Amino acid sequence: MSQEKPLILIANDDSIHSKGIRVLTEIMSEIGEVVVVAPDSHQSGMGHAITMGTPIRVTKTETFGPNILSYKCSGTPADCVKFGKHYILKGRKIDLMVSGINHGSNASISVLYSGTMSAAIEAAMEGIPAVGFSLCDYANDADFSHCHDLIIKIAQQVLEHGLHEGLTLNVNFPAKSEAPIQGIRVARQAKAVYREFFEERKDPYGQPYFWMDGFLHNEDLNNGTDLDWLVENYATVVPVKYDLTDYQALEEMKHWDFTI
Repeated sequence: MSQEKPLILIANDDSIHSKGIRVLTEIMSEIGEVVVVAPDSHQSGMGHAITMGTPIRVTKTETFGPNILSYKCSGTPADCVKFGKHYILKGRKIDLMVSGINHGSNASISVLYSGTMSAAIEAAMEGIPAVGFSLCDYANDADFSHCHDLIIKIAQQVLEHGLHEGLTLNVNFPAKSEAPIQGIRVARQAKAVYREFFEERKDPYGQPYFWMDGFLHNEDLNNGTDLDWLVENYATVVPVKYDLTDYQALEEMKHWDFTI
């Protein structure tokens, strides 16, 4: 008697039309039953936003062919996961949720801004083992071929071992190069921050508007972080929890005087 395939929910933030989600869907179809719910437009940098006050429109598509159940959603990446679990797959046990493959790195502090990772974190909040996959290449036609075997390996490990409650994995791959990926490293998130600046421009009516730009500033070098290993051409896996409580500070602050 054949074993039932795991049920896998897929979302992203680059939209249902991106190459990354097409590649991820193809890979996941090798190991399980796949259902895709993804934004109908680009939602990068939306973080964990959810849609409130306006309707969410969802349309069934054949973006990935007739054998893959897929939907495009007007909402955010987190909306897509909520809709997938509570409407499309209501009453069914989702064995794994994967998000991506994102066009661009989500290493270090980017995890807080990323719609890709917020979709995975939303799944973790719902009790679903989840992984966010990202490639350090922003090109629309990025080459994901070197990620295939590593994605299979990571997904199989999560299906075999599970993840602790509230935990998700932030996985980043170096861009394709002549050298093969050296392997996978479990690492901590680098302590880096974005340094932003705003360029002022004028619209055709002479009114100002602003374009934000910036760069990732990292002083946490050579400490075995995700950014360190990516530079060395390793894929990185960072275990991430949505519980943002600082438990050390919690104990220390019990001795503060908040008497009023």
